[in-house]
Amino acid sequence: MKNVVLVIFLSISLVSFSQKKLIKKFTSTLNEVLISTKGLDDFVLENATTNCIEIILFSENSHEQDILVAQKNNEIQIAFQLDEVQEKEIIFRKFMTERLQKANAIIRIPKGKKVIIFGDNVDIESKDFKNPLEIYIENGIVKLNTIKANILLKLYSGNVYATVKDSNINVLSKKGTIKVNTSVYQKEYKKVAVLATKKISITSLMANILLTTK
Repeated sequence: MKNVVLVIFLSISLVSFSQKKLIKKFTSTLNEVLISTKGLDDFVLENATTNCIEIILFSENSHEQDILVAQKNNEIQIAFQLDEVQEKEIIFRKFMTERLQKANAIIRIPKGKKVIIFGDNVDIESKDFKNPLEIYIENGIVKLNTIKANILLKLYSGNVYATVKDSNINVLSKKGTIKVNTSVYQKEYKKVAVLATKKISITSLMANILLTTK
């Protein structure tokens, strides 16, 4: 039997204090998850405590919105549909201090599934995520907390924070600052651990990267 996304969708929509909340839960036998962050200001990635993928979308947008889930090319694809007017306004985000979309999400993924994230301007927090993770974004604050699996991160600019242990590390930021514990490095930092269990690769043109290895 072909792999199928079994949508058990507990789909709940709540409106409180002008904020809308949408929840979707489902299971899948596929082991790769592709997440588009288009429309989001920030989101949190966590490990699920069950075998369900859970997505919670919060938005101050009072118009129609949805969490889109599809199965293509042997992967689960997750995206967000938000108000078209706000999506047009997002063009001006680079020139404003306050973000306009006011939408964020929490995504919980079962252990064992590789996650690939892509987007433009978005802040991402990975809460001690135990799965292989790849992130490709234009700009944002990326908080990886304690890295517990292989990480590949590419971004143009922003700030990256992570605690790294027992890992082979390869960090490149051509015009940003690389700080490891109390030491500052220009352009590149590499470390090969004898008993490495993880590979960490971070590449950027302008991002500031702050790592703790102790």
